Amino acid sequence: MSKTLDSTPQADGFRMPAEFEPHKGCWMLWPERGDTWRMGAKPAQAAFIKVAGAISAFEPVTVGASRGQWENARHALPESVRVVEISSNDAWMRDVGPTVVVDNRGTIRGVDWRFNAWGGLDGGLYFPWDRDSLVAAKVLEIEGADRYRAPLVMEGGSFHADGQGTLITTRECLLNRNRNPHLAQEQIEALLKAYLNVHKVVWLDQGVVMDETDGHVDNLCCFVKPGEVLLTWTDDPDDPQYEISRQALETLSAATDARGRPLVVHKIHQPDPMAISAAECEGLDAGETAKPRLAGDRLAASYVNFYIANGGIVMPLFDDAHDRTAMDLLVRLFPDRQVVGVQSREILLGGGNIHCITQQIPMGEYRSR
Repeated sequence: MSKTLDSTPQADGFRMPAEFEPHKGCWMLWPERGDTWRMGAKPAQAAFIKVAGAISAFEPVTVGASRGQWENARHALPESVRVVEISSNDAWMRDVGPTVVVDNRGTIRGVDWRFNAWGGLDGGLYFPWDRDSLVAAKVLEIEGADRYRAPLVMEGGSFHADGQGTLITTRECLLNRNRNPHLAQEQIEALLKAYLNVHKVVWLDQGVVMDETDGHVDNLCCFVKPGEVLLTWTDDPDDPQYEISRQALETLSAATDARGRPLVVHKIHQPDPMAISAAECEGLDAGETAKPRLAGDRLAASYVNFYIANGGIVMPLFDDAHDRTAMDLLVRLFPDRQVVGVQSREILLGGGNIHCITQQIPMGEYRSR
C-alpha cells in the first residue's frame, strides 16, 4: 500500500525526470462527459483509442474508465492496453494525475497537486471536480508508489522539466488569481523547487491564445533535450499568437538553464487558426455545470502538445497545411524516435490535445520508506 509522506521530494532527494527519459508506462482516462465531448463522446473515444494504440507500440498504456464505461472501453481499446476502473469528472490525465518523481536508486514516488478544474468557481471549466481530485492518489496506489500531497493548486500541463534542474512555466497560469491567490511568484517558485526538485524556473508570460487552461506551457513550449526547447510560432504578425510567441522567444533566448547553458530555441509553426463549428457545438450536451462552448470560438491548436514515449513521439495532426512540416521538424529533433501522427481535432474540441490526455510514469520501482 502506498503511503502519504510529510516531507518533500527535494528533502528526500527525488527529482522530476524529463519526459524524454525512460518510462515505465503511460496513463490515460476514458472520455465520456457529454458537455465536453460531442455526440456522446464517441468521436473523442475513437481519437483516444488511436492515441492509446500509438503509444502502446512503444510502452505499456493504462486507461482508467468509469464503472459505467469500463466494459465499453475494454471492448474498444487494443488488447495490449490495460483498462482499470477509475471514476473521474473528465479525461485530462495530465492535469489530474500524479507527477512522478525518482531518486538515484530508481525509486518512484508521486506528487499529488491540488486540483480545482482550472480555476474553481472563478473561471473553472466544470463543477464539481471531486472525482478528479482522487485520481492521482488512485494511480499511485495502483503503481505502488508513495505520495507527496503538495499544498499548491497546479496541473501537470502547466510545467515542463528538463530533468536536470530546469523548469518552464507561464505566469498566466501559475499566477492566475483562480489558482493560488495567497502566494506571490517567489513563494510559488519555492514550492516548485521543493516538490519537483528543480533549481531554475524560466517564467514565460502567456500561453497559446484562447487556451482555456489559462495558458498551460505544454501547449506553447517544451524541452526536446537538455538545453533545447521547442516553441509554437506563427509568421503572421496580425495573429494574436504572434506577439505572445515573440515575447516567449525573447525570454527563452536570454535565459540559461540550471547548469548555465543558454537555451537553443526551435520554432514550430502553429496550424492555421481554427474554430469550433456550429455543428460541433450542437453535438454537445446542454448543462449548467460546465463552461459553454460557442460556435466560432478559436481552438488552441498547437503541435507542441505531443507525447514523448520510449522510442516514439505521438503528435497531433489537424489536416492542416502545416502538418507535414511540423512532423518533419519533430523527425529532425528526435532522430532516435519514431514520429507517429494522430488526427486529433476531436481531442482539441474538448479543450486540449495529446499531451493533455496522457501522463508518463518514469522508469523506477517502489521502495517503501
